[in-house]
Amino acid sequence: MNRTTIASAWDAHRSDGWPTFASPNQGQLMTLDTVISGCVVFFLDSPDGLDPQRVEILKDCLADLEDVTPELESDCQPYFLRLRHLGELLLATTQTS
Repeated sequence: MNRTTIASAWDAHRSDGWPTFASPNQGQLMTLDTVISGCVVFFLDSPDGLDPQRVEILKDCLADLEDVTPELESDCQPYFLRLRHLGELLLATTQTS
């Protein structure tokens, strides 16, 4: 993985708007989206990539996202599966750097 791969996945994720759905986890999902997106932006803007603290935060977010995604309506799952994939790409890139 490289910055180009992450940037491409980020562009694809950003081009899709927030899905419309009802879930008791909507606030948590908004937070996860915001934090993972923040890690991506930080990674893309920083020549050094993610620091250890952000790597741990990203791991926690991915674990939380994996827990709540299966409970979501099927029409909004693609958004969060793509978000998880983006986070996983970022984590893989960070761990191989």
